[in-house]
Amino acid sequence: MPECIFCKIIKGEIPSDKIYEDDLVLVFLDISPINKGHALAVPKEHYENLLETPEELAGKMMAVVKKVAKAIKIITNAEGINIGINNGLAAGQSVFHAHIHVIPRYLNDGYKLWGSDKIYGPGESQILAEKIKSEIN
Repeated sequence: MPECIFCKIIKGEIPSDKIYEDDLVLVFLDISPINKGHALAVPKEHYENLLETPEELAGKMMAVVKKVAKAIKIITNAEGINIGINNGLAAGQSVFHAHIHVIPRYLNDGYKLWGSDKIYGPGESQILAEKIKSEIN
């Protein structure tokens, strides 16, 4: 993808603060972080989102994210870590190259993820769960 900013970072056409790299995955600091140490793990091959990423590569990415998250938590003295993946515009994905956010968190950092509510009517969640189960290959 010639116009993909993450592909340009991977190729070295755009500078980045790399914190991990192997033959399949690159991790670098986000230029618009939630907190200092916020990093992005990307596959070196272009896939639009995690749902398009081959299973083996997605697993490799998660193993790298776990390693990197531990280091970020220690170095930033974070009280927690968010690991997030946005798939599609409606989910907040703004760069359409698969990536996983690793965000150091603090109890009073002011960042909010989402709220929740009781939205299912009687028996509705069970019906939906069965429909989803039937779609899984």
